[in-house]
Amino acid sequence: MSTADNGTLSSPVDQAHPAASAAAASFAALLGKLDYLGSAETESIRQAYRFADEAHLGQLRKNGDPYITHPIAVAAQCAEWKLDAQALMAALMHDAIEDCGVTKEELVQRFGAPVAELVDGLTKLEKLEFDTREQNQAESFRKMLLAMAKDVRVILIKLADRTHNMRTMGDMPRSKWQRISSETLEIYAPIAHRLGLNFTYRELQDLAF
Repeated sequence: MSTADNGTLSSPVDQAHPAASAAAASFAALLGKLDYLGSAETESIRQAYRFADEAHLGQLRKNGDPYITHPIAVAAQCAEWKLDAQALMAALMHDAIEDCGVTKEELVQRFGAPVAELVDGLTKLEKLEFDTREQNQAESFRKMLLAMAKDVRVILIKLADRTHNMRTMGDMPRSKWQRISSETLEIYAPIAHRLGLNFTYRELQDLAF
């Protein structure tokens, strides 16, 4: 996601950063959730992780963590929902086009069209802007999001992305926090409820207050 919403700080960093081992541990924990997938699918997820890790090389989140910890967390949430391997691969690479200069065509060549379409769909959703001052537009905006995401997996990955960003907003300026929280309450929490993700719905509501 953009620097404005997810705490990304694009700058050269020492790859011996102490938190790098935490990222590796987080990915190992993710692998531990994949017992519902086959070995070939798990290997594809490993390849997507290596690609994303290289693409985000030199990026930190504003809390000091390597940026790759965010896609890992998004993929881990998707694994909790038992999404398929393609969705987990897309979750790991969901910022690759927007933040890393990776092209959709490159993703098609390396990971296949279905995964590339998921990542591209997430990139398009991220470009949409909701004016939180226009309260009556919330339902129309939700409908537009759902219509644009032809594959429900795009919405699920986006919900996982928003949930992790909300968990890690930290000491964000109050005005920015209010905007993101309002968007979460008016757009993403209702979508989670509509999809039957009641725990995520309640968590997003709690995090937004």
